[in-house]
Amino acid sequence: MKWQQIPLGNIQTNCYIIEGMNKTCLIVDPGDEGNKLINLIKSKGLTPLAILLTHAHFDHIGAVDDIRNTYKIPVYVHKQEEKWLEDPILNASQFFPSIETVKIHPADHLITDEGVMKIGDFEFQVFHTPGHSPGSVSYYFEKEGFVISGDALFQGSIGRTDLPGGNQSQLLQSIHNKLLTLPEDTYVLSGHGPITTIIDEMDSNPFLNGY
Repeated sequence: MKWQQIPLGNIQTNCYIIEGMNKTCLIVDPGDEGNKLINLIKSKGLTPLAILLTHAHFDHIGAVDDIRNTYKIPVYVHKQEEKWLEDPILNASQFFPSIETVKIHPADHLITDEGVMKIGDFEFQVFHTPGHSPGSVSYYFEKEGFVISGDALFQGSIGRTDLPGGNQSQLLQSIHNKLLTLPEDTYVLSGHGPITTIIDEMDSNPFLNGY
């Protein structure tokens, strides 16, 4: 299994294509530039099985319907953000005048519990990691040694908490209890910026002092 990081849109939000067996893939956070993403998927000869959302802010969901309609695949989001896809206030697109208002059709599946999720040949764990937003989740691929953290944890930083439902204390608890407990060599695939590791963030992330 391997991943590819694709920064999309004006905010350069990281979308991830996770490739599995038999040229199948999962698409995580298709935030913008749907045609670019579709062309990349076609060029690699991949068959998408699902769209996974770490959370439902506009820069992570903008191309969801483009991908879903093209490949007829389901979309997964946490239940606490069920209404965010259709609501520009909740998904925060209304707060940025330079951004086109984002309204996406409802998700096909709501994540309600933590634990193991299986889609096709993919098996991974779902962690509820709120704080950046109430329904933020992280997807942990234990055998492959990486976690997709969305906007919870970045290289040298953490997610902003000044948007609807944000809570910095809760975010720090999520990072400490769910992410920093992973093996130190785990790769962290963040929603923005470069890939990092758990040990690097434990050692040098200034927001995690005391954790």
